Amino acid sequence: MKLLQVDTLQEAREKLLQAAGQVALQTETIPLAASLGRILAQDVRTEEPIPSFRRSSVDGYAVRSGDTAGATENIPVFLEIIEEVSIGKPSTVPIRPGTCAYVPTGGMIPEGADAMVMVEYTELFDPEHVAVNAAVSSGKYMVDIGEDMPAGTQVLARGTRIGPAQAGALAAAGVAQVLVYRPWKVAVLSTGDELVPVEQVPGPGQVRDVNTWALCGCVAQCGMEVAEARFLADQEEALEEAIRRMAGACDLLLVSGGSSQGKKDMTMELLDRISGGGVFTHGLALKPGKPTILGCAPQTGTILAGLPGHPSAAVTVFCLLFQWLWRQVTGQPEALPVPARMETNLASAAGKTTCLPVRLIPRGGELLARPILGKSGLITILSEADGYILVDMKREGLKKDETVQVYRYF
Repeated sequence: MKLLQVDTLQEAREKLLQAAGQVALQTETIPLAASLGRILAQDVRTEEPIPSFRRSSVDGYAVRSGDTAGATENIPVFLEIIEEVSIGKPSTVPIRPGTCAYVPTGGMIPEGADAMVMVEYTELFDPEHVAVNAAVSSGKYMVDIGEDMPAGTQVLARGTRIGPAQAGALAAAGVAQVLVYRPWKVAVLSTGDELVPVEQVPGPGQVRDVNTWALCGCVAQCGMEVAEARFLADQEEALEEAIRRMAGACDLLLVSGGSSQGKKDMTMELLDRISGGGVFTHGLALKPGKPTILGCAPQTGTILAGLPGHPSAAVTVFCLLFQWLWRQVTGQPEALPVPARMETNLASAAGKTTCLPVRLIPRGGELLARPILGKSGLITILSEADGYILVDMKREGLKKDETVQVYRYF
């Protein structure tokens, strides 16, 4: 295969997005308890105000704020206690001038009261009266009806990844069943005569299979599902059989290795043959990641990808293309980069986008981006990185102290 004409990163993304239209994007309704890490497939709104009653945010006394005007430790205000509200129970007696009610944190504030006085600023005078030692303003230490979420409020938007806080918001809105996207099923196939299982001690010329584990981690981390993962030697007949079978049972097939120009690099030919000529990208103007192959099998709607064999290059291409694609089709927001200052000058290759791992170094109240330099065959490059920067293909490098945007890998 000759990589004479390659796609830019943007061109490859546009082609992938078009191909993704052939992949079934299914939804399913699951219990809230099982929703952590899943992606919402629709907007969620609350049908009722939250909270639905006025709540106290402290242990103390519900008062009319005007009754506490001028109160100090030396000159307290004395109020009559007319009720003690139990948590989870409604208040029954309205607050009149000169009266108050004890309310615990989270309890319902009686009608007529417009503020809470913390118990620390009070002292019981007798069983029916309390001395208030501090003045409070209207609305102090209380949560009004609908202050958290008014009725009809959008609680979460489609494309939101459900984490602990999001699960809590859904629970507050009474959402017990959640409509989410069904994860794409992804098959991972690593190729190479030199590969041995991770538990085996490599012999001369052999290496442990790294890409299967790294790519399966990528798939799981971004919210897709590993359907099958294995590695095979560079034997055309066995590879073709495996690719055909795996492509028929998944939405995305990742084949790492065998995509360059060596004598045994047959991934391009196999993917094109299996997809009926569906390969649409024969290389990327990207460093690392030039020997990337992209295609789609129209008969199954499966997206096919030949990734570089070097681990850091394979992971980089996955993040820039397939993590990006999954976010696009499920409506997830773009990840926000972290601004940082280059710690040193950096040269890059003009004519291709350079993706460079960096470590973030706190210094003087800001962050410095320290490039992690090394060959793409070294997985430790990524394991030491806090994120990456993208150097535009029209530039020949970056200057020391230049502000750059650092993107997290996940």
